[in-house]
Order: sequence, then C-alpha cells, then structure tokens
Amino acid sequence: MKSYGFDGNAPQGLGRKVTSVYVYEAPVRLWHWVTVLCIITLSVTGYLIGKPLPSVPGEATFNFVMGYIRFAHFTAGYILAIGLIGRLYWALVGNHHAREIILVPVWDKGWWKEFFFEVRWYLFLERYPKKYIGHNPVGQIAMATFLWAAVFMCFSGFALYGEGLGTKSWAYQGFGWVISAFGGNSLTVHNWHRLGMWSIILFVMIHVYAAIREDIMSKQSMVSTMISGFRMFKD
Repeated sequence: MKSYGFDGNAPQGLGRKVTSVYVYEAPVRLWHWVTVLCIITLSVTGYLIGKPLPSVPGEATFNFVMGYIRFAHFTAGYILAIGLIGRLYWALVGNHHAREIILVPVWDKGWWKEFFFEVRWYLFLERYPKKYIGHNPVGQIAMATFLWAAVFMCFSGFALYGEGLGTKSWAYQGFGWVISAFGGNSLTVHNWHRLGMWSIILFVMIHVYAAIREDIMSKQSMVSTMISGFRMFKD
C-alpha cells in the first residue's frame, strides 16, 4: 500500500480544482473520538489508582471514591479494547485510508523517501510541505505505534484485572499468561503498564501539536477532517 501525496489538482481531464476529498469514514471517526475519551479517562483514573487518594475514615458506603475511580478505569478499558477490535475489523472492510495505520509499507523505498521528507518538514528543514489525502508517512508510523501500544495496554491491563478477580476469572484465564511472560511478577507488569500510560500521554501531546501545526502550516485540514471526514485543501 502506498502513501498518497496530493498537490490539490484534479486528475487530468476533469478540468477542475479539487478542494476537498472524503477520507475518513464514520466508523473511523467514531473510533478516534471514543478513543480520545477513553485515553483521558484511563489516564486520570490510572494515575489515581497508582497514587491513591488519602484514606477517609467512615462507612465504606459513603466513602467509595476509589471504587468509582476503579470502575471508571475498568469500563474505559473495556470500551478501548472493543474499539480496537472494531477498528481492526474496519481496516478490512473500510476504504484504503482505513488501512493506512494498520499496514505501513516499510518495504517501499518511495515511502521511506516521503518519510524522511516529512521528518525534515517537522524539523523546519523543508520550506514547503507536501499534501496527503490520508496520513503522511510519519503519521502512519506514529499511529501504528499507538495502536500496538494500546494493544499492550489492554493485554497488560486485563492481566492485572484478572489477578484481582481471581484465577478462575475469564480475565485471568485469558490474560494471566502476560504476568508469566514478565517472570510471574505482577508488579513488573504494573510498572510497564504505567510506563505505557505516560508514553501514550506523551504521544497525545505530540499528536495534538502536529495536527494543529499541519492545519496552520501545510494549509490542509486536520482537526476538522476527523469530524467531517473530508480533507480540505486551502490553496
């Protein structure tokens, strides 16, 4: 699969300027924004689970704050996992843009040429940007890495969840092997899970910066594209 550059011109013979292209289908956009909400919820609640609030004396019925925090974390984890499954499914049945972050053409020399151009562009070493209908090569790599990180977070999260539920639970039966893979030490899994959280937070910060930067500097829509599905070219 190739990454498609775009100069704003219609295919020869159409005789008109192309200013917008439908890129992201509704399921892809829904997955994106649901994942945003999940990441926010998981990050806040995950931090508080790792750094619990001070204990409050009294009847547990009226002091169940950490219980609600854990419930929100587990619920968001379920939704994130279901969303990932749905996203992988849509990569199979959706348009070719839906597959860009699943199948990255690292075997294509032309793709690497585009990749290094984008790296130079992000480092302010190129004066003029290239335009892409879908993800540019750097975006492909970044989103593919995020997907694998999210998969790891789901696996490690369900492993820790299963340990709390007990050895007969579905979570332990399905994901207990993750703890074994880390030497049987759930604290090690917890540490990697927490490192994953901070890595994803860093990714989100860079992702938001890059999207806004491209919206302004490359004169093609980014944020609004993930709302409407249409990539708008401003020149």
